[in-house]
Amino acid sequence: MDTFSAIEARRAVKQYDPEHRMSEVELKKLLSTALLAPTAFNIQNVRFVVVRDPELRKKIRAAAWDQAQVTDASVLLILCADLKAWEKQPGRYWRNAPKPVQDFILPAIDQYYRGREQVQRDEAMRSCGIAAQTLMLAAKAMGYDSCPMDGFDFDAVGKLIGLPEDHVVAMFVAVGKGVKEAWPRSGQLPMEEVVIEDSF
Repeated sequence: MDTFSAIEARRAVKQYDPEHRMSEVELKKLLSTALLAPTAFNIQNVRFVVVRDPELRKKIRAAAWDQAQVTDASVLLILCADLKAWEKQPGRYWRNAPKPVQDFILPAIDQYYRGREQVQRDEAMRSCGIAAQTLMLAAKAMGYDSCPMDGFDFDAVGKLIGLPEDHVVAMFVAVGKGVKEAWPRSGQLPMEEVVIEDSF
């Protein structure tokens, strides 16, 4: 499936075949593709929690307004971000770059993030959003449906997965074999309303 077809066909599907399981090969392909999503300064701050334990998924479903896709989808991914990835051995993100590039970029990373907690959080959400879209398009290209989710108790889910203090939960992405089509598109705004040329 080409990129344009995947974008046009991707929808937020809510009902999944609870008996279907994604193979390890498929899951690895899906995640390795998602790892190619860009992050600012290449800090790779996204963390993918693959929830396999059926009992844990039931508890997460209870914290997610009892939404069935949490337990019924083939795989539940919780996208989190390490807020402090920028200062955790940042040289490893640029280890293959020429030394002049490293000498420039590593101090720039520190200067951009240090003491700027809101920037760190904003960057985390941007990174997870890009990774989620990459995941969903890759899933569609692989013949799977998906559903991005933020309808859950973030604090409760964080406790259930043992979220570290310096991490945040951004969203879920449920992936599986849909058994019911998404509702018809409810209405896209016209391009003239959402595309602004030069300034508002």
